[in-house]
Amino acid sequence: MKPSHTIVLFATLLAMGCTPSLDDQVSVSRGADFFAENCAACHGTNARGDIGPDLTLLSRNNGGTFPEIQTLATIYGPAYHQSRGTIMPEFGADDLGPLVVVEVEEGVGTPIPADLIALSEYLQTLQR
Repeated sequence: MKPSHTIVLFATLLAMGCTPSLDDQVSVSRGADFFAENCAACHGTNARGDIGPDLTLLSRNNGGTFPEIQTLATIYGPAYHQSRGTIMPEFGADDLGPLVVVEVEEGVGTPIPADLIALSEYLQTLQR
């Protein structure tokens, strides 16, 4: 997991009874697997876009910074999809693993499914 993620896990993990395997659930390799199974059909195996947009340019198109929150919202939510009229599936309705509380703003923890964090980690490695 990248240092850019400040994960607030202690209370959440204790409450959920999670084990140290959480690192595996949010790993780049798990994100790559998720991408291959769920995203490659539209975005291409190299994420450069077939039907969907080129996902290797997210940072470049955002002033050199990976737009993590926007990317997570795009993948997860029906509100984003409905407002944009996109054909992308709504992954938020699926089981995306245990919730991990991530500090997206200083002092504000937000529960995010582990598979989405893993996918975000993977997409960050593809930026050019």
